Amino acid sequence: MAQQLNGEAKEREITRLMDILELDLEQKNLLPPQRNALLAELKTHIRTVENSGPLFSHNAVKTLSRHTFDSNSMVTSREAAKCLANVLLLESKTRQLFVDLGYPIKAAQRLKNDNREDELLNARILFLLTYDTTFDFSQLFDDYQLAESINLNIVRHSKSYSKTGRRDPPTATDTQALSETLKLLFNLSQYYPRHLSTLARSAPSILKILCRTHLATPVLQPPVTYLVNALLNLSVHYDDKPQRDSDPNPYFPKPDQYCNIDRFISILDNAVRTYTEEQLETLVTPLVTLLRKVFEFAPSHVRPHMQTALLPSNSERSQPLGQSNTLASRLLRLSNSPVAPSLRESVSSLLFELSDKDATSFVRNVGYGFASGFLMTHDLPVPTSATEGWSTGQSGGDLGEKLTSVDGKEINPVTGQIKEMEPEVSEEEMTEEEKEREAERLFVLFERLKATGVVSVKNPVEQAVQEGRFEELD
Repeated sequence: MAQQLNGEAKEREITRLMDILELDLEQKNLLPPQRNALLAELKTHIRTVENSGPLFSHNAVKTLSRHTFDSNSMVTSREAAKCLANVLLLESKTRQLFVDLGYPIKAAQRLKNDNREDELLNARILFLLTYDTTFDFSQLFDDYQLAESINLNIVRHSKSYSKTGRRDPPTATDTQALSETLKLLFNLSQYYPRHLSTLARSAPSILKILCRTHLATPVLQPPVTYLVNALLNLSVHYDDKPQRDSDPNPYFPKPDQYCNIDRFISILDNAVRTYTEEQLETLVTPLVTLLRKVFEFAPSHVRPHMQTALLPSNSERSQPLGQSNTLASRLLRLSNSPVAPSLRESVSSLLFELSDKDATSFVRNVGYGFASGFLMTHDLPVPTSATEGWSTGQSGGDLGEKLTSVDGKEINPVTGQIKEMEPEVSEEEMTEEEKEREAERLFVLFERLKATGVVSVKNPVEQAVQEGRFEELD
């Protein structure tokens, strides 16, 4: 293993290695094992930006690109590609240099190889080109079958995931290659929606992998996170498209149309039990958004299945909603999270949409306490049954006294709890001494309020004395 160098020593060594590799392109004076060893040694120095300046020049990018794409040896090509990918990652300006040299086409062609290491390296290179370059991928889509290459690679990965588990599990390289391809697919589907219909052909294979892959702990890590992100964009293609036998929607496959939905919900349940709210803000928001999009175009018989799984059940109404340990209760608490604003908005939106975007159903399903903030911030009308109790002109006056009904049982619209199961509030009778202290406190408060002149009030204690309702004590 090459010695780890720092400072000027590292910079001198990089310069020395690059000079040898550049000269070799012209003179072919290295044997393949020597060339590969030099590239492997160079790779050990491309881990940080510090003192790596010689790698970020036009000549350095050109030299590594030529060894990557013009070599007759695939071993040499892959060693050089590892160096090139690291350079493109560390210094964004090198990506445009790579583009100007005309090598993206060769990377797209190499992506067609049925080799997981080639897939990993070239998908990563193309992914990096989606940032900080002027490169237009349209030519790669139109002339070099980029979308088809991505789809085919994902199909190849899906064959490694068996229901029975009899096939050999994916290797670390397989998983890394899949992750890089999914990252590339996500960005391309985001930036090139014209090609979404072609990229969406990967959806059945992605769903198959997600349903059959082993869920590690914690659950939201590669490749699961990248599978979810990819589906998030691809789901747009199926929005508003009815499911037909000739063109089935892969999100609801026959014969089990719930299998993918159940997997999404299982991952969500696992995640909200494992991560902190701060972690969930970035990790689980895409999954919640995916559930929202899928619910939007779900068949009519699938929607109740999602509502049952994600909304509070009537069995939870023996106590105020949000206090149990179910997934629905955890979602309710997240909908009020002070530290996860994006997730809070996404979860609240999901619950509102699961309530058919109807404010009354929303309040009935989650309770006004959880619903009020979302309704107000989105300028949605609040159901009268939940608000009329605010008016002191109404009998009762207490918000909790105006109740709606679920399955024939009255519920508190604020907490969602069944009325008959609410604990009785028992107040101990005040002692005479306590009554005197309370009367004194109220007298002082009213006198202060009257002194402000803001409102005209009459002290009730003073009024009681005037009316002869006060008895003098012996």
